[in-house]
Amino acid sequence: MKKFASLLSAFCALVAMTFIVGCQEPAAPEAAAPSNTASAAAEHGHEHAHGHGAGPHDGTLADWGGGKYHVEFTVDHEKQEATVYVLGSDEKSPAPIKTDKISLMIGDPELQADLLPVPLEGETDGLSSRFVGKHEKLGIVQEYAGSMSAEIEGTPYTGDFKEEAHDAHDHK
Repeated sequence: MKKFASLLSAFCALVAMTFIVGCQEPAAPEAAAPSNTASAAAEHGHEHAHGHGAGPHDGTLADWGGGKYHVEFTVDHEKQEATVYVLGSDEKSPAPIKTDKISLMIGDPELQADLLPVPLEGETDGLSSRFVGKHEKLGIVQEYAGSMSAEIEGTPYTGDFKEEAHDAHDHK
């Protein structure tokens, strides 16, 4: 009986150790290279979305030029229409630019559309902070992810975005 009690104790200890060791978080690798999104973005002229809230038009924001500009993607599913607003570094103020189009690329559903300038009141001399385009696939009610790009004064800008449902803009 004493031998059975010893085996039972050893078994219980083994089970307990398995749970204790198995539930720990894996340690972070110490030799991992630090991430440098800014330099990677500068190398290929491409900015990545990074946790912005909703823009002033309740759209999804992306960076252009390391925060020099922000672009806000909005979509009207009924009109099958996307509107992109170019904003300043404060993510709120219109920042009119001179370009003939903003290219919109979305992966799912796959679509590409050129958004043309539709200047806001007071925007003159070929400058616009609003760009609008239509595509039948924009009628699909879902959260979109993609990129917006344009050339401003000879400099290419590209920013990735990913819509996420939030209170005032829920795609159900």
